Amino acid sequence: MKLEGILAMIDPFYVFLAALLVISMQIGFSLLEAGSTRMKNAGHIAGKQVISFALVSLCFWFAGFGVTFGEGNSFIGLTGWMLHVPEDQVDKVFASLSWANVPLTLKFLFQLSFAAVSLAIAWGGFAERAKLSAYFVFGALFTVVIYPVIGHWVWGGGWLGQMGMQDFAGSTVVHLQGGIAALVATLLLGPRIGKFTKDKKPNLLPGHNQVYSVIGVLVLWIGWFGFNAGSTMTVKDGFFGYVALTTNLATAAGAIAAMLVAWIVLGKADITSMLNGVLAALVAITAACAFVEPWASVVIGAVAGIITFFTSLYFERKGIDDPIYAFSVHGIAGIWGTLSTGFFASPRLVEQTAIGKAGLFYGGGWHQLWVQTVGVLGAAVYVAIVSFVILYVLKVTMGLRVTPEEEIAGLDMSEHGAYGYPEHLESPVKNHQSAV
Repeated sequence: MKLEGILAMIDPFYVFLAALLVISMQIGFSLLEAGSTRMKNAGHIAGKQVISFALVSLCFWFAGFGVTFGEGNSFIGLTGWMLHVPEDQVDKVFASLSWANVPLTLKFLFQLSFAAVSLAIAWGGFAERAKLSAYFVFGALFTVVIYPVIGHWVWGGGWLGQMGMQDFAGSTVVHLQGGIAALVATLLLGPRIGKFTKDKKPNLLPGHNQVYSVIGVLVLWIGWFGFNAGSTMTVKDGFFGYVALTTNLATAAGAIAAMLVAWIVLGKADITSMLNGVLAALVAITAACAFVEPWASVVIGAVAGIITFFTSLYFERKGIDDPIYAFSVHGIAGIWGTLSTGFFASPRLVEQTAIGKAGLFYGGGWHQLWVQTVGVLGAAVYVAIVSFVILYVLKVTMGLRVTPEEEIAGLDMSEHGAYGYPEHLESPVKNHQSAV
């Protein structure tokens, strides 16, 4: 059997496996966010990940995939909604994905998993005080008019892709978008009750289960191999292994760097800081994983871990209550990761991927760094404006935030009518009377 025939059988399975790994990141987000928030909201936090993936599945199928990858113009895709495309027209309508030798259904499933991750990040900024109804409306609109527009600009044949922007697996398309949306939501919702004192000093509102958070991050680390290595969408030449290598090296460096800087600054080897370092490094290397040498991936990951540690402290001191540090971890690290290729993109890897130009440190000049900067600014401005408009309209119409009484009681009970940990949070007297 010829190589083309073998690849035609193996590549679809490889992409399906990669999609499952990325989808499994929803488990990681559930554990991380539930563990990092308080017990009275644990069931709600975990359950909304199921809502998130279900909502994205329908909305991305209906319009998001077409807006992202469909034939259109430099700003938006206009065809391919609901995957309603004649078989002989698929490569024309979705020309931006025609390079991948897998069925359209698998291309959709793989890209769907990315959109779901971006929304999961955005919803982190709503944690512990937002109405469930706001999740539904914002989630649907994010999947149709926010995420796919930037996706089209970079990956769907849009103006940033035409400029040669390097974002292999989504530091900007997935993570910066989610981080910016989370920041806008955090600012419009305001801090959680009790987060700040009267003189604006932050109080510690610790998550209820650090073990959950650790397991969640490990699940995300594993799932990220589907995210980055899977973006090759082929096993040909084994390049996916190289992408996996740079991903893992960066992540390890981020974990150690964040742990060490926390140890120096706080006097303790803070586990939360280490976990944020892991995630920040994963976010940062997502853009660069196919363009940089292994030594550069270590630098990118370490810098991401350190930057995220200091920015998370800075934003909290400025009165911004971001319960799971979504903007620092995904927004700031997403910016750094996207810009990093402008410094570190290797000529041999740029030639292999045929995307953009070599970075500044390899004699490529300022061109690629300029392109990356334009991409970051363009995406950030668009997402910030559209997210603000949507959320502000929701705030003045249906409302974004639960009542103070509901927030104090916990969203498990106020939104779902049952605690995630009923034995711990219901009154012992009430339990005794119920039993009698």
